[in-house]
Amino acid sequence: MKADPAGVLTGVHYLDGDFACGEGAMAAGCRFVAGYPITPSTEVVERISRRFPLMGGTFIQMEDELGSMAAVVGASWTGTKSMTVTSGPGFSLMMENIGLAAMMETPCVVVNVQRGGPSTGLPTMVGQADMMQARWGSHGDYEVIALSPQSPQETFDLMINAFNLAEVYRVPVLVMMDECVGHMTEKVVIPPAEEIEIVPRTLTGQPPESYLPYKVDGKPVPEFARAGDGYRFHTTGLTHDERGYPVMSKECQEKCVSRLLDKVRRNVDNIVRLEEREVDGADVVVVAYGITARVARIGVELAKLQGAKVGFIRLITVWPFPDRRIRAVAEKVRAFVVPEINYGQMVLEVERCAAKAGADAVLVPHPGGGVHDPKRICEAILGAAK
Repeated sequence: MKADPAGVLTGVHYLDGDFACGEGAMAAGCRFVAGYPITPSTEVVERISRRFPLMGGTFIQMEDELGSMAAVVGASWTGTKSMTVTSGPGFSLMMENIGLAAMMETPCVVVNVQRGGPSTGLPTMVGQADMMQARWGSHGDYEVIALSPQSPQETFDLMINAFNLAEVYRVPVLVMMDECVGHMTEKVVIPPAEEIEIVPRTLTGQPPESYLPYKVDGKPVPEFARAGDGYRFHTTGLTHDERGYPVMSKECQEKCVSRLLDKVRRNVDNIVRLEEREVDGADVVVVAYGITARVARIGVELAKLQGAKVGFIRLITVWPFPDRRIRAVAEKVRAFVVPEINYGQMVLEVERCAAKAGADAVLVPHPGGGVHDPKRICEAILGAAK
């Protein structure tokens, strides 16, 4: 299906990442946004709130981030593509309802423009310390999909990808931006609507009297019915059967939760996206994401000038983590170098995957408030190569 022209501001623009995020969401068909102002993400909804009246969208400023995420879950069940936007402290408040969305299999998008923490931290300055929270922040076993853009252009592109993935797998999809990407301004090319492929909200064709909201019939996700269309169904955060009714038993828990996991885990190869450069023949491979990937490339080039054989992998999809690819690369390299604007989060995943092959995983940490000096990354590469 092609995008609705009403939401596509076709042309060449000079946008920051936050504005590009809003434009990507609207192009993807998002027509409901609930949010609460928080630096450095507020510009996303400022852009959307100005443009929504032109296309019939609804923006609501909620009383807090708990209410924002709850409103997004409810709106999605009306058949509307829905989203919220936040940063670190608000992301923490959203976690319970992100878990609710995972259990109810509610397609939606959550954007986190990361800043320095913990607590109030550095509201106007960059961080990347919410990466593990994105995967494990809510309680229980569940799967999400998380993407990490490195530029305003990629932010626009990945927002469309995020909404499409949310529809295909009926999961919350997280877009883990960072303050630098959110506030940097670059050229963004928005194609015509007929060139943008979107996944529509597909509604069940079953008659209301026979529809079961969580019956899958061999498919990865159940068919969706829109609230208000005459279907009688029950949806809840409790462990539930095919009717959506709560069933308090270990048998139902196994059936319910295992499917929540499997619909993502069995489709990892269709979900995960990476950028790779010169990995074959490398002694050391740098793994990075977001703004740090752009800085890391400079460190890689400096190391090459000193004779290092170094490759580069950029995580575009950070969750699910590309276990198989990292394990395969680990069989051929001495070490991975992982620069992050935190004190070690995604490096733990690299280390886990590399351990069996005996490859090292070297963290190049940064506390936040700025980006790495590329020379530090270069030095880490040269040290790992020895």
